[in-house]
Amino acid sequence: MCYSSHHIKWLIDTGERLLTEDEKEIEIWEFKHEEDDVILSAWATHFRNHYCLDTEIETRRGKQTRFEFLCNVCFPSETESFGPAIRAGDFGEILVADYLAYRLGYHVPRVRWMLKPTPNESTKGSDVIGFQFADDTGCSPNDELFIIEVKTRFSQSGGNSLQNAIDDSSKDDIRLAESLNLIRQKSIDHKHIDDANQVIRFQNPVDQEYQIKYGASFLVDIKYFDKANIASSNCERIRTSKGIISHPHRDSLALLVIRGDNMMKLVHELYRRAADEA
Repeated sequence: MCYSSHHIKWLIDTGERLLTEDEKEIEIWEFKHEEDDVILSAWATHFRNHYCLDTEIETRRGKQTRFEFLCNVCFPSETESFGPAIRAGDFGEILVADYLAYRLGYHVPRVRWMLKPTPNESTKGSDVIGFQFADDTGCSPNDELFIIEVKTRFSQSGGNSLQNAIDDSSKDDIRLAESLNLIRQKSIDHKHIDDANQVIRFQNPVDQEYQIKYGASFLVDIKYFDKANIASSNCERIRTSKGIISHPHRDSLALLVIRGDNMMKLVHELYRRAADEA
């Protein structure tokens, strides 16, 4: 199986909690990665298959080596343009997808990042979406869809914050239909037929009611982890094109911060392994 959960043991709930200005609880987790070649290699395989399935690389690479195809066509650049920022963003989204899948038990489609037309750009739509079915009918009003907005700050120049994630998560209602359609079409393209069929259940909420949960997450290098800044976030004062408003799903919005050491170094190392070991 190309996907692996071994690395998720490094994602630890610290038990620490902060409160926003409007008294919303923020969970603080920490990613404590180690120099373990076996786990890092399995993780690199897992990571690579979010961009192109191993079973498709040979067909798609043309005259390029597997390494060249991955670096030139699939992965954001390590040095050029917005590449490093997109690397950090993609890494953060995939790690939160792993958190949603392996810590919370949701099914998370893995096609968002596959064969992006422009590797150094983010994919449009909601960052991470997961599904959870209440029973075997596949159509219970207690089925859940969880949408999480993800922001990262792994360098001094990065300006992202938890507040940015809260602000942007307010747009997820507008993006949901587009995001679900993207997941379904890409799932069909890459023969993830079970995922494609599961999406259908969530594309008609009027006739087939279900529960929606919302989340805002912030991944930050420990050097830039600032409790005061994080606690200054406010779900009742989000910035929109219409001015300052309260988050439309403020009461049910889950807030998550994941801190870690030398995160940008880890990001580049994971991309290197993913290309070298293909």
